[in-house]
Parts: sequence; C-alpha cells; structure tokens
Amino acid sequence: MMDGDKGGPAFPVEARVGTRTHNGMSLRDWFAGQVLVGVLPPAEGERDAEDDEEFMRRITGYAYQWADAMLAAREVTE
Repeated sequence: MMDGDKGGPAFPVEARVGTRTHNGMSLRDWFAGQVLVGVLPPAEGERDAEDDEEFMRRITGYAYQWADAMLAAREVTE
C-alpha cells in the first residue's frame, strides 16, 4: 500500500457544501470504524478519564493498523 493511500471513498457520492466538494469518508476510515465496533466492549461503569485517554489512543491506533492491513490485503487479491 502506498503511504497515504486511504483506499478511496467508502461511499463514493460527491456532495457540494458551499464551494467545497466532499467525497465522503475514506475506505480506511470506514474499515477502522468497523474494527472499533468489533473490539470495543459495551460500556462497563465509569473509568478514570486519564485511563480513558490512553485506552482510546491505543485502541484507535490498533483500529487504523487493522484498516491498513485490510487495504493491503485488497491490493494482493485484486
């Protein structure tokens, strides 16, 4: 996978907002979001805010690593 390749748009619908054109979220972002849905447990009580920040940094980093692996796997199978 080329550095910075985000797989193109996940839902390729062009939308204009004022003078800007948006193509929706990237496929990389979509994959990462799907990873989070699969790995995050339901909320279980209150957690320490500092722990939450570290937890979120770590888990979102993992989600994007998985997303990058999925994009790379698509290149191999195409």
